[in-house]
Amino acid sequence: MTQAVRIAKQVEGPVKVVWTREEDVQHDAYRPYYYDRLAAGLDEQGLPVAWSDRITGSSIMARWFPPGLKHGIDPDAVEAAADPPYALPNILVDYVRQEPGFATGWWRGVGSTHNIFVVESFIDELAAAAKKDPVEYRRALLSKASHVEAGLDPAAVAPWTGPAPEPSRVKAALDLAAEKTGWGKPLVDRHGRGIAAQYAFGTYMATVAEVAVSGDGEVRIPRVVCAVDCGVVVNPDTVKAQIEGGVIFGLSAALFGEITIRDGRVKQSNFNDYRVLRINEAPIVEVHLIKSSEAPGGIGEVGTVGAAPALTNAIFAATGIRVRRLPVKDQLRSS
Repeated sequence: MTQAVRIAKQVEGPVKVVWTREEDVQHDAYRPYYYDRLAAGLDEQGLPVAWSDRITGSSIMARWFPPGLKHGIDPDAVEAAADPPYALPNILVDYVRQEPGFATGWWRGVGSTHNIFVVESFIDELAAAAKKDPVEYRRALLSKASHVEAGLDPAAVAPWTGPAPEPSRVKAALDLAAEKTGWGKPLVDRHGRGIAAQYAFGTYMATVAEVAVSGDGEVRIPRVVCAVDCGVVVNPDTVKAQIEGGVIFGLSAALFGEITIRDGRVKQSNFNDYRVLRINEAPIVEVHLIKSSEAPGGIGEVGTVGAAPALTNAIFAATGIRVRRLPVKDQLRSS
């Protein structure tokens, strides 16, 4: 925008500035790089009695909407982490601002994408530590949960997300996704299913990814199943299309999306070194809508949110390897 204004001041008539893909990749605002440190204490049944999540990363709010930064907390940075739908009776989520030295901006899914990846990955790790099935573990936590348990008003944290999550609606999406994928049925070696549940943008969803990991660490994703409760549905085809596109976008980012800097410059420039899923690599995406009379929720970004945790949890099921850093890229090469 600034570039267009500067040029327009030198000429008469309208000015339209179009960047090449190389210019866009190398000079845009980038999604924040977050680092989370989590810890939990478990009871005799393997369920959490304490939960801690320290989030470190850039503050987009401080740059783009300073009034939104209150008491040093960026609501975008803690969105979906500060009020998860599970029974977590003693929860501490804090935020430490750390700027990388270049401009950061919002990305499709904003704070929910980062934090639901972290929360759902850690929930999966707790299920493994408790020697419980990941779906059954989540069901137990949702059955015990109360949306007032955290004692936090979500509107004070991220007012655009709507009211506090309703655990029963998360559980309904979880159950439907598990049913539609045949959760629990055995798969062949180095194949796995992973699940992620979420409440984001006023919509409830569960995502199951099925993956196959080759001996040299290549990840193939044959199928993704999503169960969605977005309240009253006006146009089912539009909802399904948004979820399908969001899933593909999210999987591309989780697998390959990485910007690296050398000598002050972005190394990547185009799809030759900033890879995205191609049509022959894209999974079948099944979207199942839950009939609801509740107020409509958002749908444009929710498909992206669940893609990464469902993918990495499936990779663990297939290989026993935990992926705690995105993108996946070549982290499985030695598997």
